[in-house]
Amino acid sequence: MDLQKIVREVPDFPKPGIQFKDITPLLSNPSAWAEIIDQMESLANEVRPNLIAGIEARGFLIGASLATKLGMGFIPVRKKGKLPGKTIGIDYELEYGHDRLEICSNESLNKKSKILIVDDLLATGGTALATQRLIEKSTATVVGFQFIIELCSLKGRIKLPQSVPIHSLIKYN
Repeated sequence: MDLQKIVREVPDFPKPGIQFKDITPLLSNPSAWAEIIDQMESLANEVRPNLIAGIEARGFLIGASLATKLGMGFIPVRKKGKLPGKTIGIDYELEYGHDRLEICSNESLNKKSKILIVDDLLATGGTALATQRLIEKSTATVVGFQFIIELCSLKGRIKLPQSVPIHSLIKYN
């Protein structure tokens, strides 16, 4: 199945000059979504995680689906102030300012945890890198990254650690 043909391009969103890659058509197509999760399962089996971490918000959809398929737990990575209870957080820089990511501080993340980070899009790599640093701050180990889409021209891949696999199902130049 050619997943790239199903992705919708929205010109000038969220601002002029941006060609937004919309995964909504993939989500509404059960065959396409099953294909995405099957491909990600195959790649996940190579790195052998025991937990999946998904970046807010579309990473939740991917991560929860993949974690269920693999029979393992899911860790939501959220923006500041969205999680209840005690959290672990990290501040990071964006192209246009700064932000904060948080995860729940609980016993599921420890030195034995092997985490696969998933999200819909790899662009500049800043949020994915911050997520990796946050996971490692919890003493867990990141074993890989998976994305549905990668915008290669933005070179986000080079910001991520080259010591772990980085997989993207669809690449745009």
